[in-house]
Amino acid sequence: MLSARERAQIAQVWDLIAGHEAQFGAELLLRLFTVYPSTKVYFPHLSACQDATQLLSHGQRMLAAVGAAVQHMDHLRAALSPLADLHALVLRVDPANFPLLIQCFHVVLASHLQDEFTVEMQAAWDKFLTGVAVVLTEKYR
Repeated sequence: MLSARERAQIAQVWDLIAGHEAQFGAELLLRLFTVYPSTKVYFPHLSACQDATQLLSHGQRMLAAVGAAVQHMDHLRAALSPLADLHALVLRVDPANFPLLIQCFHVVLASHLQDEFTVEMQAAWDKFLTGVAVVLTEKYR
């Protein structure tokens, strides 16, 4: 799925995010809720304030899952199977929301990393996150 160069670019960007998962995740959620308000229905327990403990906590969990996917690029299905079960069978998240989340994630990465987030890196991350979304939606079938 990913070339060696794309894998290196994904790892390079992840190294820049590592240690800031809660902040990136909270910002990602706020952007998602702002741009796509209908997605808020899946997060009724979260506050609209970025420094809210629950928002930071969920942001941390979301990006920890992305980090696990980065660490297990060769075994996404196995690494993300419990998360796929949760979203498909328990939470019943509409799979159409995953591309919206990916789009917002790209904006958050670009706004923070600026020139470090090159067009090639964005393409690699898009390919990677699309693969993650495919794995997460497989349980819907």
